Amino acid sequence: MTGPGDTVALITPAGPVAAERIDGAVAALEAWGLTVKRFTGTRHPDIPYLADTDARRAEDFAAAWLDPAISAVISARGGYGTQRMLDLVDWSALRQAGPKIFTGSSDVTALHEAIATHLGLPTLFSPMPAGTFWDDDAAVRMRQVLFGADVTLTATEALVPGTASGTTVGGNLSLLTAGVGAAEHRRPDGGIALLEDIGEAPYRIDRMLTQLLRSGWFDGVTGVVLGSWTDCGDVRPVLVERLAPLGVPVLWGVQFGHRPGAATIPLGVGATIDAASLNVRVCGIPRHETGSRQHG
Repeated sequence: MTGPGDTVALITPAGPVAAERIDGAVAALEAWGLTVKRFTGTRHPDIPYLADTDARRAEDFAAAWLDPAISAVISARGGYGTQRMLDLVDWSALRQAGPKIFTGSSDVTALHEAIATHLGLPTLFSPMPAGTFWDDDAAVRMRQVLFGADVTLTATEALVPGTASGTTVGGNLSLLTAGVGAAEHRRPDGGIALLEDIGEAPYRIDRMLTQLLRSGWFDGVTGVVLGSWTDCGDVRPVLVERLAPLGVPVLWGVQFGHRPGAATIPLGVGATIDAASLNVRVCGIPRHETGSRQHG
């Protein structure tokens, strides 16, 4: 975890962010008592949907991680492009630098997977302070978990009954599927899978789930927690048909993903789910012995 007095980095690993939204994100984080260092690109000179070149975005991410004063690296927004920079990061140097907290969601799922694979660290799947769905409720929830709180969430329905425990894994379904075959693709054996997406038709959700099933990604998963499926149409029947045969508890309607007031959920930590009570309980991230506090 991190806390008031700590220094954090704000990065743009995917899409561009308007200057006024970066300013707003910095102000929101500073209101929590944090000092913010900016490592934010503006726009790729030729490709408008990227915040900067792949090399520059990778350099900014690495510089933020390698700065000994920084305790957490926070993604300003998602978009597209995070995967493009992964092979340009010197993961051995980051491993030697020691642990940090990392936050983000959506396209940034690619960095969650990379950090778990190459560094073996837990991360926070969180709304992003310059993102579309950032609001007061999302901010309160992120602050609590960033500062070390455990997480308790409630589903709206149990699609498959039962209880389960395991290590949280997952994120955005599209990015998890796009990572099949890459160095960061890993089977979350013994894991509780958290899945969500936005703007994908049911047949595309079907295709992605089928790809993950065929690749063995769901082998050994102990339970599934489903978040928001904003603008995905009537995807519930597809999720039931594809996931129920796993024979593990599946919870529907948990408040994370692309939605207002989204929860922040640690990945890579212990969790339990109980379909009878519709509860999801996730351990918080312990404070890393890194970064420096700046008391005024």
